[in-house]
Amino acid sequence: MLLNTIILALRELKRNVMRSVLTILGIVIGVGAVITMVTIGGGATAQVKEQIASMGSNLLMVTPGKRFGPGQSSSVPLFKLDDGEAIAREVSSIAAVAPVSSQSIKAIFGNQNWTTQVTGSSNQYFRVTNRTIRTGRLFSDTELRSGAAVCIVGETVRKKLFGGQECLGLNIRLEKLSCQVIGVLEAKGQSTMGMDQDDIVVIPLRTFQRRISGNQDVAMFQVSVQQGASTEKAQQDIRLLMRERRHLSPSDDDNFNVMDMKEIANMLTGTTRLLTALLSAVAAVSLLVGGIGIMNIMLVSVTERTREIGIRLAIGAFEHEVLFQFLVEAVVLSSFGGLIGIVLALSASVWLASTLRVPFVFNGGIVIVAFLFSAAVGVIFGYFPAMKAARLDPIEALRHE
Repeated sequence: MLLNTIILALRELKRNVMRSVLTILGIVIGVGAVITMVTIGGGATAQVKEQIASMGSNLLMVTPGKRFGPGQSSSVPLFKLDDGEAIAREVSSIAAVAPVSSQSIKAIFGNQNWTTQVTGSSNQYFRVTNRTIRTGRLFSDTELRSGAAVCIVGETVRKKLFGGQECLGLNIRLEKLSCQVIGVLEAKGQSTMGMDQDDIVVIPLRTFQRRISGNQDVAMFQVSVQQGASTEKAQQDIRLLMRERRHLSPSDDDNFNVMDMKEIANMLTGTTRLLTALLSAVAAVSLLVGGIGIMNIMLVSVTERTREIGIRLAIGAFEHEVLFQFLVEAVVLSSFGGLIGIVLALSASVWLASTLRVPFVFNGGIVIVAFLFSAAVGVIFGYFPAMKAARLDPIEALRHE
């Protein structure tokens, strides 16, 4: 009996193919949009985590002022190199400390020029930021102590200034400073903030201080915490040490900031997840619209088939059999729409992930939920027309023209 009911339902859907296709269009769009939004959102979240991790392992940023970033008051004292040495010496959980001072400068080679970020630091900078040398070498101890005119360039700078030419041993000019290229960094691509991490020239800190900034200040420290150690404890230890070195009384506010990169990662991933949820909620409205479309078509179908329903009831069909037949029709419509939506969504997600350059992260959970939800839409919106058909008076139905 169950199989016969299903066959009857499928036969009716096959009889009106075009109407059935148009009916499920809302379900297809709703399921496809929800899965696509969640998949792309998941890929964006994964990319944020990956890029934050690539910026450094267990990284802490120690900057002057009460907040991270530009716009600090000029009255806030900057750091000295001794502060970084104190952090490395006094905080036991620290793996490496890199002093960093940066400035945007035009780099020139021959008739080529390119405005880039020139960073003064030590070899610890490459360890802290997870950077590796593709060709060439790091700074020697002698070069770091003496402030030698040597530099290591990022891939973007290499391409802009040298093109396909080998650059090791050649000299570039950074304003009035002529420095020899001794290394090229491995490419890292864009950061989460949209900045090109390969658009950089690294020189020894003493070279930067003597030839570019003209002072002994250090703009910030990038601190790597040992694997397995608590970044929260290291953050607190650095804060207490800096308060002591900057002679702040208990009543004084911090005039520096110690930020854990995990905080930035959590903030960015939280934002992407919220946007994904909002967009998915908007897309889910299409499922409701599709459900209303199914209800509308099923009501029309009941009206068209009133005499048929009356005949079935008159020759002994039970009400629950008629109810089940129309429910099956509604569920088949919505489920078939769900399957088509899943196929289209996964295809669109692969294409969008490639276009937007985010990882394709398959989320089996949302695929299953979307399909079950589409089937549930068929049950919910198909129940009222099915109940109306089942409760028809056989005599009145037979009189229907």
